[in-house]
Amino acid sequence: MASRILSSVIIGSGSFLPEKAIDNAHFHSSSFFDAQGHSLEGSNETIIRKFQQITGIRERRYADNNMVTSDLGFRAAQRALDHAQIDPETLDYLIVAHNYGDVKAGSGCVDMVPTLAARVKHLLQIKNPYTVAYDLPFGCPGWLQGVIQAHYYLQSGDAKRILVIGAETLSRVSDPHDRDSMIYADGAGAVVLEARESETKTGILSHVTVSDTYSQAHWLRNTHSYNPSLPKDRLYIKMDGRKIYEYALTTVPQVIQKCLQKAGLDLLDIQKVLIHQANEKMDEAMLERLFKLYGHSQVPPGIMPMTVNTLGNTSVATLPTLFDLVNRNQLEGHHFEPGKPVVFASVGAGMNANAVVYQMP
Repeated sequence: MASRILSSVIIGSGSFLPEKAIDNAHFHSSSFFDAQGHSLEGSNETIIRKFQQITGIRERRYADNNMVTSDLGFRAAQRALDHAQIDPETLDYLIVAHNYGDVKAGSGCVDMVPTLAARVKHLLQIKNPYTVAYDLPFGCPGWLQGVIQAHYYLQSGDAKRILVIGAETLSRVSDPHDRDSMIYADGAGAVVLEARESETKTGILSHVTVSDTYSQAHWLRNTHSYNPSLPKDRLYIKMDGRKIYEYALTTVPQVIQKCLQKAGLDLLDIQKVLIHQANEKMDEAMLERLFKLYGHSQVPPGIMPMTVNTLGNTSVATLPTLFDLVNRNQLEGHHFEPGKPVVFASVGAGMNANAVVYQMP
């Protein structure tokens, strides 16, 4: 009789996207400055047009003023639990990936006590004290790192079911006088993972994570507004875009390649590549670099679903939202084929990057 294999499988997914859609015209009246506090040259129409050409972003979502990050995470979690059709009381862990906690509209203040995981568990009205709730700040790769941690719990036998949420309201911590602020958006996504026995391995097949901090630690950071007339004590998210672009272009394809090697798979075995999305051209360049590592000059059409054009960069929420939309056949032209693997990959503050090879059940 064949021995049974323990697999970590996604049994439900959910996402929550705020209703408030902000198109690029919203920024026509903005005052943009560079890092030295000088007004950017050219009209806002020109600045915004170039921004859209580079990033592909034409629209993003902002949370309603009466909502905070844990509210978004709660709604995504509800949908994932409903999709999984399980009792929330049976969860062993509830992990929330985020970077700024609950930032109230207009405050700019980070609020992480109690943890967002505790707040989401409270909103879900889970009474089970053994449903362990904790937060995971790990930059944009935080949700995927939460999935990797969940995988370890499930494989160890310590847990049977785990909810992993990624939620962020980056619109509340972006400098309105920095053109990079147009990248950031709000949203939440979640999955429920379960330990399942089967005759063949499925679900999570392999994972790889790197943390490069020697010279890269502060490429994404918090500093004051670029507007020299504003107080210096309020901090906003800032990035060295060129350095991050070059890092992502080199590191992410290598991490994916190593992850595929650990899984014993070739790139052409993969049906979809789900990459964290902050910049359309950067994602396309990473995918091209990945295929070149395998000696392929052409990227197959339709292998990389995109949401950045209309949802912007929602940090930890990007990957679970992307997965949920494809999983529910709500992203035009994309669906998952059962029994075929997909790749998740993300890169962000730290600098951190990670990848997971996941075989659809």
